[in-house]
Amino acid sequence: MTPLRTVGRGLVAAGTLALVVGCGSLPTMPGPMPTDVVPSSVAVPSPATTGTGNLSPDGFDAARRMTVRIRNVGCSSLSTGSGFALDSTTLLTNRHVVADSADLQISTYDGRDVAVTAATTAALADLAIVRTAEPLPAAPVLADADPVTGDAVTVVGYPLGGQLTVTSGHVIGETTDPLNENFGEVLVTDAAVEPGSSGSAALDSAGRVVGVVYAKNTTGQSFILPVSTLRTLLADETGFTPSPSCTK
Repeated sequence: MTPLRTVGRGLVAAGTLALVVGCGSLPTMPGPMPTDVVPSSVAVPSPATTGTGNLSPDGFDAARRMTVRIRNVGCSSLSTGSGFALDSTTLLTNRHVVADSADLQISTYDGRDVAVTAATTAALADLAIVRTAEPLPAAPVLADADPVTGDAVTVVGYPLGGQLTVTSGHVIGETTDPLNENFGEVLVTDAAVEPGSSGSAALDSAGRVVGVVYAKNTTGQSFILPVSTLRTLLADETGFTPSPSCTK
C-alpha cells in the first residue's frame, strides 16, 4: 500500500534492520509507535511484470486471477494496495490498506470493478477481511504448513498501484514481529516488494498461499505473516472488528 507509517527497529538474525510498514521508513526505537499514515504519490510509473516467478504457467494464471488491486479513497488522500481472494466473496489484505477509508475500490486482473460490502480488521495483526457484493474470479488454497528457511516464495501483487507484478525470493529466516513483539514470529524473505505490495499473497511453488506481505525494510527484505498465523486468526471471527473509516 502507498501509505507509509514509521515504526521501530527490529533484529533479524545477528543484524539490526530498519523496518518499513506498507513499505515506508522508520526511526530508531525507543519511543511510542506513531499512528499517523502519510500517503505517497500515486503518480508513479507502473513496474513491468517479472515473469511467473517459481510458479508453473497454470500456477501463475491462478495467482493472477485471485489477486486484486485495492484503491483506498480517504477524506484527504488516495492510496493503493493489493489483496487476494479467500473465497468467492471474501478477500484478505492488510489493515493499513483499508484503514481510514471513505471508499474502497476493488478491481480484478481483467479490469472488472467489484463493489465492497464490508471491511473488518484484526486488532493483533496487520490483516483485514473485505467482503464483496460480486463473485471474485478465483480463490487459492492455503498451505498446510509454513515455509522454512531456504524455501522459494513468489509474491504476486500490484506494487505502486500499477500492473500485476510477480517477484521471487526465498525465506531467509524468521523474527519476532517488529511491529508487535507480543504477536509472535513472522517470516523474512528476500522477495522485493514496493508501496502498493502490501496485502500481496506469498505463494509456494505449488501456488499455495504461505503468507501475506505486510512490510519491508530499508535493505529490501520483505516480511510476511505466515499461513499458520493466518489460519489461527481467520478461525476467530471475534478477532476482527469493523474497519475505521472517515466521512467525506
